[in-house]
Order: sequence, then structure tokens, then C-alpha cells
Amino acid sequence: MAKLYFHYSTMNAGKSTLLLQAAYNYRERGMETYLVTAKLDERAGAGKIGSRIGIEAEADTFKAGDDMFARIEARLKAGPVACVFIDEAQFLTPEQVWQLARVVDDLRVPVMAYGLRVDFQGKLFPGSATLLALADEMREARTICHCGKKATMVVRTDGTGKVITDGDQVQIGGNEAYVSLCRKHWREATGDREGKGRPAAE
Repeated sequence: MAKLYFHYSTMNAGKSTLLLQAAYNYRERGMETYLVTAKLDERAGAGKIGSRIGIEAEADTFKAGDDMFARIEARLKAGPVACVFIDEAQFLTPEQVWQLARVVDDLRVPVMAYGLRVDFQGKLFPGSATLLALADEMREARTICHCGKKATMVVRTDGTGKVITDGDQVQIGGNEAYVSLCRKHWREATGDREGKGRPAAE
């Protein structure tokens, strides 16, 4: 039975590595996969999914406004697909997540989406919030804070390591711009010692 899966975590937890490994497992068994990643994030190169450990794969790209159901339906007409893999799923719009749910329900193709749960202000990405609401199964990819506890939050930093608490929700970057922390150390780093959460940027 086809399902919509959401694999979520903070930065640098190995989401793309897990995606590429899962896709490889399908192909190793002679089953075709369809890989898609956000056009917004081209750190691995245009139309590529790359991991920090050096493995990568070619992928189609999506942007806001693309009809994911129509895209996948067209791909299926070119040949069977055993599973669809979506990287950087936090950049999906809520409408696109519903389209992926229709792919599962109506086209009976499993969809595995991999992405961040929250942004640097501790707010859910709209795409991630919708995936949390609609996914049949959710799995957390874990990484650790510098204290050894599970990291559930992320801070954004400038070029000198100073923590930034305001700005646009989306800013592409890697280790040079983001650090994964446990909730306690995120609160300390952002000055949110009373636990009120960071306000949304104006």
C-alpha cells in the first residue's frame, strides 16, 4: 500500500544521505525511482541531490507553483516508478503537499519526503507543517547538539559565528550558516531564556 512519508530533522542530520541510500536500495532491486529537489537550493549543483559525505544523484527540480501531481503523473507515463523521493521538502507549498498526497491516494505511488521541520526561529516551515498533518508515517533523522543531547532546533549565524535571530525564513546555507542545537542551548543562543519563542520577522 502506497504511503506518504515525512523524514524530518534539523540541519546536518544526514537527510539527503538517507534519501540517496533508500533510492539506491530500490534501484539495486531493479525498481525505478523518481528524485526531485528544490530548485531554490543548488548547493550540490543544479538538478542534483548531494550529501555531506560526497554521494550525489541527478534529480528534477521543483519550485513554488509547480503542480507536483501533474509532474509525477507525466513521469509515470514514461515508465513505471516504484517510489518518488523529494529532497528539501520544507520548501514545498501546502498545496504541493496535498498534490503529493493525491499521488499516493490516486496514483498509488509511495512518496518519501525529506526536509527540515523548523526554521532558525523555531517556526514550522509551511510545507513541513502540512506534511506533519498529512503524512501517513513520520520518521525523525537525529543529530546531536554540542552537549550530546538530541538536536531539535537550529540557529543561523553570520560569517563570524554570531547568532542571527531576525531575517527571512529561507536563506540557503550549510555548516557555515547553521548550527543544530538542543532546545535548551537554542534558547541560550537566541536569548530566549524565558522560553517564549522567537517572533516572526516583520
